[in-house]
Amino acid sequence: MARPPMARILGSKMLVRGFRPYGASGIVANDVVVTFDEAEALRLADLEGLYQQAAAQRMGVSRPTFARIIESARRKVADALLNGKRLRIAGGVVAIQDKKPRPILVAVPITSRGQVEAHFGRCERLAVFTIGVDGTIQAEKTIKASIGPGCKSSVVSRLAALHVQALVAGCIGDGAIHLGAANGITVIRGASGAARDAALAHARGELQDSGLACGKTCKAVNRSCR
Repeated sequence: MARPPMARILGSKMLVRGFRPYGASGIVANDVVVTFDEAEALRLADLEGLYQQAAAQRMGVSRPTFARIIESARRKVADALLNGKRLRIAGGVVAIQDKKPRPILVAVPITSRGQVEAHFGRCERLAVFTIGVDGTIQAEKTIKASIGPGCKSSVVSRLAALHVQALVAGCIGDGAIHLGAANGITVIRGASGAARDAALAHARGELQDSGLACGKTCKAVNRSCR
C-alpha cells in the first residue's frame, strides 16, 4: 500500500476560496481546482520570492516535492486565466502552522574576539545562536565562511540549511540581503558590539535595521569597508 501523504504546512488559513473570469462570453463551465498546498506554494515562491529549498522547508516537504506542487499550481492558474475557467481553492492534505513560540536561530558574522564583524564580506566565521522562548541563549556554534574578502553567497545557503531565521550584521551588501530574503532569512544591518548581545537584542525586538546597504554611503562612514 502507498504511504498516505503527509500534511503540508500552511502559514495561515486561506480566506479567498476562488475566482471567476471577468465577462460572460467564452466562459468554460468546468472549474480548475487549486489545492490549498498548491496555493501556499504560489504564495511562498511567487509572492514572497523564496527559493524552492526555503519554501519547501516552510511547508515541511522535500524540495523535489515542492517543485512538483508549484509546477502543478502554475499550470492550473495559467489554464484558468487563459481559458476563461473558474478557479477554486479546495482540498489537499494540509495543516495550519503551529504559532506557539519556538526557539529561533540567529547568525552573526564575528571577529576573533567575538564582536560583530563590521563588514560581512570580510568575515571568516559566523556564530549561530539558538535563543529559547525565555530569551536566553541555549546553544552556540561557529561555522566558517570563505577566506578573504568577497561574496559570501555560499554561506547564506548553509545558514538556510541550518534553519537560521535571522542574520544580524554590521555592513552587508545588497546581494547578500536579497539572497537572504530568498532563503527566508531576515537580514538586520547596523549591529555592533558583542555578537551575543546583538543576537539577544534582535530576539527581544530591540535591534532595528539601519536600512544601509554596503556601498558608497557605507564606505564613507565605515573605514573597514574600504
